[in-house]
Amino acid sequence: MQPTRTIHSYSDTAARGQLCSVRLPLFIAWLSAGLAGIHPVPAAAQVAAPPPQATSPSPGAIKQREQELEATRAQQKSAAELQAKLKADIAAIGQDRSKLNAQLIDIAAQVRGVETRIGDAEARLRPLDSREQQMRGSLDSRRSEIVEVLAALQRAGRRTPPALLVRPEDALQSLRTAMLLGSVVPELRGLAEKLASDLTELVTLRKTIATERDRLAADRDKLRDDQTRMAALVDERQRKQSAIEKDMEAEGARAIALSRQVDSLQGLIGKMEQDLKSAAKAAATASLQGAPAGKPNVGALKDPARMTPAIAFASAKGLFALPVNGSKIRDFGRSDGAGGAEKGISLATRAGAQVTTPCDGWVVYAGPFRSYGQLLILNAGGGYHVLIAGMERISVNIGQFVLTGEPIATMGTRSQVASILATNASQPVLYVEFRKDGTPIDPGPWWAASEGEKVRG
Repeated sequence: MQPTRTIHSYSDTAARGQLCSVRLPLFIAWLSAGLAGIHPVPAAAQVAAPPPQATSPSPGAIKQREQELEATRAQQKSAAELQAKLKADIAAIGQDRSKLNAQLIDIAAQVRGVETRIGDAEARLRPLDSREQQMRGSLDSRRSEIVEVLAALQRAGRRTPPALLVRPEDALQSLRTAMLLGSVVPELRGLAEKLASDLTELVTLRKTIATERDRLAADRDKLRDDQTRMAALVDERQRKQSAIEKDMEAEGARAIALSRQVDSLQGLIGKMEQDLKSAAKAAATASLQGAPAGKPNVGALKDPARMTPAIAFASAKGLFALPVNGSKIRDFGRSDGAGGAEKGISLATRAGAQVTTPCDGWVVYAGPFRSYGQLLILNAGGGYHVLIAGMERISVNIGQFVLTGEPIATMGTRSQVASILATNASQPVLYVEFRKDGTPIDPGPWWAASEGEKVRG
């Protein structure tokens, strides 16, 4: 039986030798290329390249340019089709104000929903990107360790490792097969397993990041289309409003002239509602018609043809949605940093974010004012006013009645409110203030605690 054992031992040794000759070069190839896959180095950086010569474009480059041209044509065709559809939609609306309002509120809600998804996706990507950088740094920091392993494997395999550049996925597959070398080179198994684990995490991270970025790109495309649609609807709304109010442009110029004569917000409100025809008319209507008292009827907000508030402001506590997507950076009653207290709240937003009305009301001022940038003031009836400032562009006019959730303005790319500039100049900030009979009040009780509780038009 002894000869049999000897033959067995010899066969096993031969098999291992074959495994070594086949697997070792593969493992060496991966290790020699792994770090290059983390930080790719162009071949020109390793071998001196000859001086560049003028050459004709390669077939691959020509094909890529053709594909880019085709993509551009497809985008142009899509934009043209969208414009044609918008014109058809607007023509179908005709003079029906309620249909126009309903579409505006619906598309504004969609825009804000996409903005929320984009913000969530970006928040998910930040830690993923950070983890990927950590993984790359970890692998990069072990260069010397891998070099030592390479040297040992070269001696064991007696072959020069080929100069390969592989993807992490290829490297991972090579490593998994190379781990079989544990029976030949046991001391390398621990390192191989650790590297395999790191590469698996890196590959998974890259796939997750790619998926998130694809979703983000799709949402950004949808946001762009929705914004185009909303801009067309807003233009149509304002065109019809201008047709009703013939002297609207003159009223706007007069409002700005009057605003220069006052120093305070309360003075501005009083000046507008007394001296400006359209604002005075809006204020009078608010005082005369007001809103239904008693328990709020949220169902009344579904009527897009209404011309008075569906819910009394005083009875709408806990129902209003914030006018913009963002994070609160200043709260009512907190120190304003200048020895006083905040009279409203400040929300840091995305650049170009959509601003909607938190409630029904009449516009009594829309334009620049002092250090507030672009300022919008709504008379909500019952002695309540809502002041919104910091936008880049306002899309409603003085005297206009606006509905809950209706788009009224867009944010810019930086803060427009002077009091915010010193601490947060690089990010757009929206300022919101509620007033009752001229006195600032805490808006906190009016905001909905959750998405499901917010009132929608």
